[in-house]
Amino acid sequence: MKKKIVNWIKEQVKSAGAKGICMGLSGGIDSCVVAALAKEAVGKNKLTVLFLSIHSHIQDLKDARLVARQLGIRVKVVDLTRAYDDLLRILPPAGNLAKINLKPRLRMLTIYYFANKLNYLVAGTGNRAELSVGYFTKYGDGGVDILPIGDLLKRQVRSLAQELKIPVHIITKPPTAGLWPGQTDEGEMGLAYAELDEILERLRNKKPQEFSRHKVNKVKAMIRRSEHKRQKPQVCFI
Repeated sequence: MKKKIVNWIKEQVKSAGAKGICMGLSGGIDSCVVAALAKEAVGKNKLTVLFLSIHSHIQDLKDARLVARQLGIRVKVVDLTRAYDDLLRILPPAGNLAKINLKPRLRMLTIYYFANKLNYLVAGTGNRAELSVGYFTKYGDGGVDILPIGDLLKRQVRSLAQELKIPVHIITKPPTAGLWPGQTDEGEMGLAYAELDEILERLRNKKPQEFSRHKVNKVKAMIRRSEHKRQKPQVCFI
C-alpha cells in the first residue's frame, strides 16, 4: 500500500509538470501520514508543509512539529487568526456553520498561495470515510489537487501510520478538525469511525449490514446529501 501511494504521488507530480508538494499539517493522523508519504515521494526539499493556526490548540502545533522533526522536514507556521477575526468583522453576521467553514477555506487559499508560488501540487488529507459522507468543507479542505489516502478507510490509515512510525499518541488521539474547542469528528458525525468504516465497506461490497438500520440509513443519508461535494460544478449546456 505504502509503495503504491508513493509511486502514485510521484506520477501525479510528474504528469502535472509540478516541482513538488504543498500541504497543511494539522498534527492529526491523516495529515501526518500524507506528509510522510509525500516526503518519500518528492523528498524533503520539494515538500512544503504548513501549520495554519486559527485559534488552534497548542497541542496540535506541538504534534505537527514533533512529526516534522521525526520526518526531517520543516513546518512553516502561518498564523491566520487575525485574518480570520478581521473577516468576521468585515462580513455580515452569520450562523456557526458559515463561520466554521470559513476556517478551512481560509487555510486552503493560503496553501494554494504557496503552491502557486512554488509550482507545487496541493495534497489533501481526506480519507475514504470522510470523503464518502461529505465530512469535509467544499472548497476548503476538499479543494485540493490530489488525495493520496482518499481510497483508505480510517482503520487503513491507522495501519499505515503504524508502518510509517507515526507517534502512537497521534494515532490514538480522537480525530478532530479543530473547528471549536472540544470538537471531534466522531462527535460531530454521531458515529465512531469503526462503525462508519464497516458500514461503508459493506455498502461497497453489497454485504449484509451488522449495525442497526438507523445507523446504516444515517450513513446513506450523509452520502446522498453530500453528493454535490464530490462532483464538479454542474454546467447548463445549451
